[in-house]
Amino acid sequence: MKAPLFFGLNASPPKWLKVILTILPFALAIALYVSASNARLEANPADKLLPSISKMIKAIDKAAFTENRRTGEYQLWQDTASSLKRLFIGVGLAAALGLLLGLNMGVFKGMSATFATFVTVLSMIPPLAVLPILFIAFGVGEVGKITLIFLGTFPIIARDIYLATDKIPREQIVKAQTLGASQLAVVYRIVLPQILPRLLEAIRLSLGAAWLFLIASEAIASTDGLGYRIFLVRRYLSMDLIIPYVIWITFLGFFFDYILKQIIHRKYAWYVASK
Repeated sequence: MKAPLFFGLNASPPKWLKVILTILPFALAIALYVSASNARLEANPADKLLPSISKMIKAIDKAAFTENRRTGEYQLWQDTASSLKRLFIGVGLAAALGLLLGLNMGVFKGMSATFATFVTVLSMIPPLAVLPILFIAFGVGEVGKITLIFLGTFPIIARDIYLATDKIPREQIVKAQTLGASQLAVVYRIVLPQILPRLLEAIRLSLGAAWLFLIASEAIASTDGLGYRIFLVRRYLSMDLIIPYVIWITFLGFFFDYILKQIIHRKYAWYVASK
């Protein structure tokens, strides 16, 4: 039996069909939601579980484009700024230290023997399990939230960089040393440039976990942020605001993933071609 057109093992759909196939699942999901929402609202116009599209538009318009009379701020943008600040600091610190440790573990066998098992064990600790400890040790302010994001992403990045560095042929290092390169030159002028695209890949892979830890920490103890807002209004069953906030968080995650992917493709074409 022949495979359907464009869905064979070696077939590739044309560009126009790729666009349609990309849009199709989203269109089906929206259609399914609208039909389910209409059915529930017909049975009970006061139903809050599946609000209509128009109600969600009104809620997000109020959150994003109506100034808060008490604070003078726009709720959605203030929450977004607060959350992104925590996310960027936490992931940024994890990426910097993960790169430094993973790179040196991959090059120096002594560093690997010292820290490889420790990083592996650290990666097995559920970060949410130590959240109460973090809040007790660092308080419920910014430090505790950023530390949670750091602990949740640092081991992932460090292990990924270590494995990628360890795969670099040792002949490169030997040849560089034969030509008179110092140890620092080998690490930071020969190995590091080859690892940078892998670092961006590791950040991409860890962003999902970072968002999870961010939302969890904001939901438990915070006065602003996307996670804080979602868990604040849930007591009122404000699904007309919760659903748009979830969609906004999803969009932000996809946007940052796309940006990192484009940087890799444009700046490190050799890395993409080698995969």
